[in-house]
Amino acid sequence: MSDNPQENDLILKTNKLVKIYGKKKVIDELSLSVERGAIYALIGKNGSGKTTIMRMILGLANPSGGNVEFLSDNLKGKNRFKVSGVIENPAFYPNMNALDNMKCQCYSLGVKNATNVSNDLLSMLGLGNCGKKKVKNFSLGMKQRLAIAMALIDNPEFLLLDEPINGLDPQGIKEIRELILKLNSERGVTFIISSHILGELTKISTDYGVICNGKLVKEISKEDLAKDVEPCVRVKVNDVSKAVEVINTELNITNYKMDGSEISVFGPVSSSQINEVLVKNDLIIESISSQDGDYEDYFIKLMGGES
Repeated sequence: MSDNPQENDLILKTNKLVKIYGKKKVIDELSLSVERGAIYALIGKNGSGKTTIMRMILGLANPSGGNVEFLSDNLKGKNRFKVSGVIENPAFYPNMNALDNMKCQCYSLGVKNATNVSNDLLSMLGLGNCGKKKVKNFSLGMKQRLAIAMALIDNPEFLLLDEPINGLDPQGIKEIRELILKLNSERGVTFIISSHILGELTKISTDYGVICNGKLVKEISKEDLAKDVEPCVRVKVNDVSKAVEVINTELNITNYKMDGSEISVFGPVSSSQINEVLVKNDLIIESISSQDGDYEDYFIKLMGGES
């Protein structure tokens, strides 16, 4: 997300959105912004309000306060159906096959050429060869892909996916990840996605919104996140105290963290530089490696501690 996105760059804004169930305020004056073409990751612990936010955006729940504002001309008035989503457990006819489920959805939405539209989407989602297999016999990954195919029937501009990779095996996760990237790049679909698998989110997301107790604690772009989460060099040595002294005096680096016999060194320094200076000072290096920034630790702290 750019530092000061212009309103015509945005597809969605929520303005001090509030949701109260009984006496509990589940969403607390939440204002977020999603740019057109973004893959926006909504991150938070269980019970933080992610699903409730998505339900209000989709019109499945009414806000107790504030409002949801769609800024794209294509999403206003009669074109409101250009927003779609897969929230919680998608509904299927379990005793019908994938094609018949898709055609029923086409009919309910008034989409013409139901058979052609359905076959094209099933083929794109890797479900073109399912034949007469009943949906109740589908794997979890197949059901997730069918749910996304059904959400794409009306050619949405904006798609919300709640935990789309939850419970999937590595191959299923890879397939969903590649599908999201394909829809984003080839069709220009904007996404809001929630997931507990932070490592997967950082592979595809362009922007992040972190939720804690129903409040938005931070919005950050992929580029700014990379600046906040510093990479490091991790080195395991026989004498940590001496190694720290050497790194400090000869490389003028004071930003480091010690953990037993291992040191994490932050800043603009390479593993080869550290290796050279430690060996020169007769230190024995057991292992050394360059590490990407710890995104998981960064997000967990923003969410309020261990999840």
